[in-house]
Amino acid sequence: MEGKQQQQQQQQLAPPGPAAPGAAGEEWRSEGGQDAASGGALGRPLGPTPSQSRFQVDLVAEGAGRPAEEVRKASEGGAAAKGSEEAKGRFRVNFVDPSAGDESPGEPGGGSSEGGNVSFQNGGDTVLSEGSLHSGGHHHYYYDTHTNTYYLRTFGHNTMDAVPRIDHYRHTAADLGEKLIRPSLAELHDELDKEPFEDGYANGEEGTPAGEAAATYTPDSKGVVKFGWIKGVLVRCMLNIWGVMLFIRLSWIVGQAGIGLSVLVIGMATVVTTITGLSTSAIATNGFVRGGGAYYLISRSLGPEFGGAIGLIFAFANAVAVAMYVVGFAETVVELLKENGTLMIDEMNDIRIIGAITVVILLGISVAGMEWEAKAQIVLLVILILAIGDFVIGTFIPLDSKKPKGFFGYKAEIFMENFGPDFRQEETFFSVFAIFFPAATGILAGANISGDLADPQSAIPKGTLLAILITTLVYVGIAVSVGSCVVRDATGNINNTIVTELTNCTTAACKLNYDFSSCQTGCHYGLMNNFQVMSMVSGFAPLISAGIFSATLSSALASLVSAPKIFQALCKDNIYPGFQMFAKGYGKNNEPLRGYLLTFLIALGFILIAELNVIAPIISNFFLASYALINFSVFHASLAKSPGWRPAFKYYNMWISLVGAILCCIVMFVINWWAALLTYVIVLGLYIYVTYKKPDVNWGSSTQALTYLNALQHSIRLSGVEDHVKNFRPQCLIMTGAPNARPALLHLVHAFTKNVGLMICGHVHMGPRRQAMKELSTDLAKYQRWLIKNKMKAFYAPVHAEDLRDGGQYLMQAAGLGRMRPNTLVVGFKKNWRQSDMRDVETYINLFHDAFDVQYGVVVIRLKEGLDISHLQGQEELLSSQEKSPCAKDVIVKVDYSKKAEMDTSIAFAPSSSERTPALHKEEDEDGKTPTQPLLKKDSKSLSSPLNLADQRLLDASTQFQKKQGKSNIDVWWLFDDGGLTLLIPYLITTKKKWKDCKIRVFIGGKINRIDHDRRAMATLLSKFRIDFSDIMVLGDINTKPKKENIAAFEEMIEPFRLHEDDKEQEVADKMKEDEPWRITDNELELYKTKTYRQIRLNELLKEHSSTANIIVMSLPVARKGAVSSALYMAWLEALSKDLPPILLVRGNHQSVLTFYS
Repeated sequence: MEGKQQQQQQQQLAPPGPAAPGAAGEEWRSEGGQDAASGGALGRPLGPTPSQSRFQVDLVAEGAGRPAEEVRKASEGGAAAKGSEEAKGRFRVNFVDPSAGDESPGEPGGGSSEGGNVSFQNGGDTVLSEGSLHSGGHHHYYYDTHTNTYYLRTFGHNTMDAVPRIDHYRHTAADLGEKLIRPSLAELHDELDKEPFEDGYANGEEGTPAGEAAATYTPDSKGVVKFGWIKGVLVRCMLNIWGVMLFIRLSWIVGQAGIGLSVLVIGMATVVTTITGLSTSAIATNGFVRGGGAYYLISRSLGPEFGGAIGLIFAFANAVAVAMYVVGFAETVVELLKENGTLMIDEMNDIRIIGAITVVILLGISVAGMEWEAKAQIVLLVILILAIGDFVIGTFIPLDSKKPKGFFGYKAEIFMENFGPDFRQEETFFSVFAIFFPAATGILAGANISGDLADPQSAIPKGTLLAILITTLVYVGIAVSVGSCVVRDATGNINNTIVTELTNCTTAACKLNYDFSSCQTGCHYGLMNNFQVMSMVSGFAPLISAGIFSATLSSALASLVSAPKIFQALCKDNIYPGFQMFAKGYGKNNEPLRGYLLTFLIALGFILIAELNVIAPIISNFFLASYALINFSVFHASLAKSPGWRPAFKYYNMWISLVGAILCCIVMFVINWWAALLTYVIVLGLYIYVTYKKPDVNWGSSTQALTYLNALQHSIRLSGVEDHVKNFRPQCLIMTGAPNARPALLHLVHAFTKNVGLMICGHVHMGPRRQAMKELSTDLAKYQRWLIKNKMKAFYAPVHAEDLRDGGQYLMQAAGLGRMRPNTLVVGFKKNWRQSDMRDVETYINLFHDAFDVQYGVVVIRLKEGLDISHLQGQEELLSSQEKSPCAKDVIVKVDYSKKAEMDTSIAFAPSSSERTPALHKEEDEDGKTPTQPLLKKDSKSLSSPLNLADQRLLDASTQFQKKQGKSNIDVWWLFDDGGLTLLIPYLITTKKKWKDCKIRVFIGGKINRIDHDRRAMATLLSKFRIDFSDIMVLGDINTKPKKENIAAFEEMIEPFRLHEDDKEQEVADKMKEDEPWRITDNELELYKTKTYRQIRLNELLKEHSSTANIIVMSLPVARKGAVSSALYMAWLEALSKDLPPILLVRGNHQSVLTFYS
């Protein structure tokens, strides 16, 4: 309907002037400059007109400079929408920004850099008018390449084809520039008088709900703060890496581990961070990076499961890290208060009070905006660098007053003594490493605000790696210098100078005339005993305190900004629906104020605990878990060999990244084994939760790429292996039509193929080719999604063919891949064959012959109520869509295109939806969230007109295989040996949970005088096949003549299809047989009389023995091709299977599918 309205609109808008197509309808020339100007007189509305497509007809004037001029005149006159819109609106008129008019002809693409923000609706079909986009006086016009003289120069005439250009590859019309949409293939290729495809999206690159929403939102780019690599990444990372450790703990680590091992500790930490830095750089340069830092990088490369797990704990870790750094700051302040004797209450409560006040101030700075926060960071960095300089200068000024405290200036003796380790108080190399490692974290501080960087792709690698280098050099420098100047133990007592020469002088202090031997009992100075060594050494001690304040506050500030940004990105992706409220941003920078508040509350909570020795290792482990996953992401993406993995940063190696990931996991255990286990449990728990919830996102992750690669490699490996009877699996091609039209057929076959064999749902579209092609592409995605949502392990395979037989042949020959191809054709029984056109019956029976020709087995499934519920679905879906939304715009009536609309709907091949009686079908929403379960409500009160009894029974029957089957029988009538498929299918059905209580009963034919012998022989065979059975019945009376009334009923059924050639002249009979090959000849009827009687007799026996069975599996009679007419064969199947429980008529391809050999 939409299409029709648009056509009418276009016809009204089409100009009466003659169109002059040239160059196969691509080139359009205006009759002169006047056409454009006089366009307004044609009654065309100003502003863009919604047309069938997105492309323009351009007025190409003879003179080179004229197009831009003309359009400029037109737009200045307010007639921006004038121009000729030919060919039923397939081309759109350009809207040209006046500022872009005098652009140089050489620029490809054109358009001014400020203007041109465009919003696309309806998947990019309509361009919003500029008034609806911006209510302020800003005018943004749509501007496409076609006006540009670049095209004329390149190709000599104005072509509709677009030249390569970055705007075609954008996801959204965000502040980076407009998203332009290249012509779809249909628009270039389809015949001119027909409508093109509605949407031109390829490979699902657009059309995601997020993409659509973003495409309509165009933020105003003025006033947004973006940082370069120094301010945004380098400064942040350096501040975050240089923490309290630098001033308080580094000297103690040198004392414990010695200079040599301290450098090793720093080196090991640096190796881990450098590898992670390289990995971060690789991911950050593989495409445009949005806000969300580590979470964004991991989720977009490994998928939402890992991303969601890490995003949550990483945001939480950053929030708690705020508390950790603030408490570090408060402790230092309390130390100073204690020295001066000005404590407020007691140490613990003072830490809480100072911490709470500090975190409120930090929150104020953060909320004031990123610009303020960045300025604060620069000030803190300056203080920090001054403090480090202060220490370095201090090392060169050895004062006598400091010598008793163990500081002697650079001395080789001290260096030699402090080079080796001297672990005390049960410290070990790894415990010292665990204490130092948190000082090396913080390398993601820059990446975490990736959304606020001007160019994250170049800023993150440069800033992060340079920060790691600078901070490592400073750590090593300070470790070496403090180890060369200060002895491990000193008394601080000035009287300990040595007056007389000692004979056994071994320590460096002794050689420097100081006797600190009394320190065996414990001293307060020296590397081992005094955490404030750096203040003692420095030239001006208060600067070191300022440095400590600066280091802690800057790290706290960086974490306070990172946590909400990461959390906001996580919430925007809607991975945890409960947190949706935190996705909202405020102001020009889209600041996550709600996230700031949450982070503040978490931090405040942990500050009030004030015992951070417990929390610190967990935080370190959370950070390490994210480092491990970033490294793993790079390894995984490289391993998956996805063509989309091509980072601009080349200095990474997949194996080094893997080593980095393993190192991170090892370090987690080294730091704290219980915290590591806790982290693993939390990550695993969140991973399982997100996997279970299956968020509706598709980010092209490397997990998908690796899944594809594995599937491809295994399929190829499999195709090199010969089939073996032990590995035989029924791989079924089910002719379902639309999968949701025959749920009973689908569920029954799924019962014996799920996790066992391949299941392909074949759907033959017939009718006009153009219409069918359009349906094929929409149905493919729609029904595959339907199968997945309904937990069907199956593939959907639609084809277009002239008739069902051709379609069936195409599918049997081409469906599948390598060894994974069907070997069994499954069809529903054609229930109303007697009322339908006999040519359709001929087609239906010929499918069996075609299947046997290509060595397929055949399974025919019959339910006495029927299988096809598609005629009930329209009413149901229409109703559910109206319940959802009062406007009926979602409901599109599929118009009946075909002449044979009466064609039977219950045959096993759905005619394409256009060929069924016109039913209402609810079209899917963009994101495919359609109401699929339950397919149909049984509750007849909710329907506008109550279902009649037959339909109600049909509905109940359609769901019968979805329920648990209870204790009943599966009766197997294994009359003919077809290789064992008739026995294998019921066995496979009983292995499923719903059917596990059912018992198999086997029925075989035999002679009356040998019944016991036949039963024993069959029991032996079944036990050799290791198939459990509850009973074996040998039927000795199969060949008894059936009852007279049943024979009479059969003859009455076939009467309309007989040829009666004996009553006609030879020529007339021959002509009739030629025209209607399905007719039954008298000769044929006589020839196959015993076979006919056998089918009737079997039906009597089935009713006698198996009327209570849950399901019957029986050998399918085979008709010789060319000898048995379709009508007779159909009549046999009808006579055999009527008025019974669900029955499967099975015929294998007569190759063994069972074996008793091991």
